[in-house]
Amino acid sequence: MTGRMAEVALEYVRGSRTPVDPRPASTVILLRDAAATSPTAGPEVYLLRRQRTMAFAAGMTVFPGGRVDPADSAIADSWSGPPPAEFAARLGCSAELAAAYVAAAVRETFEESGVLLAGPSTETVVGDTTGADWEADRVALEAGALRFADFLHRRGLLLRADLLGAWAHWITPEFEPKRYDTAFFVAALPAGQVTRDVTSESDQVTWIRPADTVTAVDAGEMLMLPPTYLCCRELAAYGDVAAILDAANGREIRTILPTVRVEGDQAYLETI
Repeated sequence: MTGRMAEVALEYVRGSRTPVDPRPASTVILLRDAAATSPTAGPEVYLLRRQRTMAFAAGMTVFPGGRVDPADSAIADSWSGPPPAEFAARLGCSAELAAAYVAAAVRETFEESGVLLAGPSTETVVGDTTGADWEADRVALEAGALRFADFLHRRGLLLRADLLGAWAHWITPEFEPKRYDTAFFVAALPAGQVTRDVTSESDQVTWIRPADTVTAVDAGEMLMLPPTYLCCRELAAYGDVAAILDAANGREIRTILPTVRVEGDQAYLETI
């Protein structure tokens, strides 16, 4: 570790920092297969670069996501797909928290990319979400002026939990001043929908192959937190989106809480 992160980690190890409780959060690895016209085949991931003014992960390239809202668990009557208990068993949490994780994942993906993993029935997904009415709802959700459950009810939509695959579970290290207990999900970009550079929290968005993100981070051309980087490194092994979604179904998820190892005046982050 270097820079401010290393300084904060050393302060924690030396006893001058008290850990704060992590807040539940969700993130979605949005996927699509490269276009037929692309010179490189394989899956691509959607990434956003956070504004450098953000209090957490400033300047980092991330997947869409954010913290769980207290109202996110109130979507039971708009739920379609595997029950919360199945996600709870995968993520090692209560069914209520699992429902909130999934709801937050769908809400945050819509807020930060304009992509909505919901539909009017258990077999359908909404199509074009680029209209002015959709944008007004997206802005209201992002501002906290509209509850996600109310948004679904008003539009007669079901949250399509079956379109999400649990992929990973990370908790921010104890030395960080802002901490999150984050569920990572994978999901394919629904047919007919497009991503949009809309959120105020990012200054750049891109679709890119996971292997290319790893190369860029290793070369110092892109900044990523360890969970994002390691997820991209894992995804680079798959040939298409279908293979990733299939792998998610049987994937064993281990909660990872990175720790600090200190040697002299150097701090090292460990995930095992």
